[in-house]
Amino acid sequence: MTKRYDMVIRNGYTVTDREKVKQDVGIVNGKIVTLGEIPEMGIREIDAEGLLILPGGIDAHCHIEQKSSSGIMTADDFYSGSVSAAFGGTTTLLPFAAQHRGQTLRDVVDDYMARAKPKAVIDYGFHLIISDASDAIIGQELPAMIEDGITSFKIYMTYNDLKLSDYEILNVLAAARREQAMVMIHAENHDVIRWITDKLLDQGCGAPKYHAIAHARIAEKEATHRAISLAELLDTPMLIVHVSSEAALNEIRRGQERGLKIYGETCPQYLFLTIDDLDKDGMDGAMFCCSPPPRDKESQEAIWEGLIDGSFTVFSSDHAPYRYDSSGKLAAGPKPTFDKIANGVPGLEIRMPLLFSEGVMKGRMDIHRFVEVTSTNAAKTYGLYPQKGTIAVGSDADLALWDTEKQVKISASALHDNMDYTPYEGMVATGWPTTVISRGRIVIENEELKVERGSGQYLKRARPDAAKPLGRLVPEMDPNKNFDAKFI
Repeated sequence: MTKRYDMVIRNGYTVTDREKVKQDVGIVNGKIVTLGEIPEMGIREIDAEGLLILPGGIDAHCHIEQKSSSGIMTADDFYSGSVSAAFGGTTTLLPFAAQHRGQTLRDVVDDYMARAKPKAVIDYGFHLIISDASDAIIGQELPAMIEDGITSFKIYMTYNDLKLSDYEILNVLAAARREQAMVMIHAENHDVIRWITDKLLDQGCGAPKYHAIAHARIAEKEATHRAISLAELLDTPMLIVHVSSEAALNEIRRGQERGLKIYGETCPQYLFLTIDDLDKDGMDGAMFCCSPPPRDKESQEAIWEGLIDGSFTVFSSDHAPYRYDSSGKLAAGPKPTFDKIANGVPGLEIRMPLLFSEGVMKGRMDIHRFVEVTSTNAAKTYGLYPQKGTIAVGSDADLALWDTEKQVKISASALHDNMDYTPYEGMVATGWPTTVISRGRIVIENEELKVERGSGQYLKRARPDAAKPLGRLVPEMDPNKNFDAKFI
């Protein structure tokens, strides 16, 4: 007798952002086709007794096989990065195809596709990074990229080779509004950071711990306020990435309270690391340098609250893997000043387990909120829902079978990225995925990789509902007051 299902998962509890149900999951051709009691047998049967069946995670902010603006390549390529993500319960990656000035967007994307296609073991899409906001790029190339399914992009307010002026940001926001694409923005005031950096270095204060001093909270707060103001001017939805401080979080809240489409993202380093981690012997603090930097314990609590109460939309890793050697963190020399240390920390594999352990298992957030911030909201924000980010008939069979009692002591030697350290060394996570499924394929089982290089698929994304403007303009740009706003 022909078996109807390629796979049936039985006896577990499916969990979405809304409900938890004990039911079977029937999978055919990589899709979920049945939920409920399934009497028929599948070609492959999985017993999920005692396990939670969660939507596979979506890491919507990670840097993989990407060269920084200073020319340093990340340690992870698409193979090691996607394998590490999968071991942590993530089944979809959205890394950045980074434009450096002088490059066309098409060349950047073609190069990135050539890197990803033969290596990725799970599904992936791309964000763009736009550092060259010329008329040709914004008026012609960007709309073509969006039409091709790259419906989100990141811009910067800091870093010499990446930052855009307010005028350029407005041009980008106008294009995003017109094309209904999602703008992500790194919000730190470049000149504030530069001024403090100069004063610190003049006083001989170059150790890694001064990185956190230079990247002052006021720099993040001011830039966040300014970015939201620019977005408000054009009624363009915007997502503020890797928020680290209560001051910046409150700016996001104020925008949301006024009805603006302002979204926020935070990351593991702002929940599990502090400024004290940068104050290590010798150069060891370099391992914790990222921008914005980790803050203090009070900031940690504020960021937790924002993640729990809905102020933050997504929880991403911001995985930026630079090894602690001359290829990465110490590329500028064995004892570089803080402004020459490669910025970023790894976090792909621990993103979901640490949040599950410290959030769900310790009662700080419920399981539905966990699913929301690690998967569902990313799918909705970036044009993948309901193909990804949920457990529903017709959705891709991207699933993580979660053992809530499994304890894992985190160590660099046990993780699957290409790093020589983890900033979370020695932390113990309670709850970890034991089986990870992507489009009905078992990717991880019994702590082993089960799929080949290049078996992940590229995702062409839709224009997300989250990126649609509300259709209003601020009073100064009201077309009924003799201002032609049609250019928007």
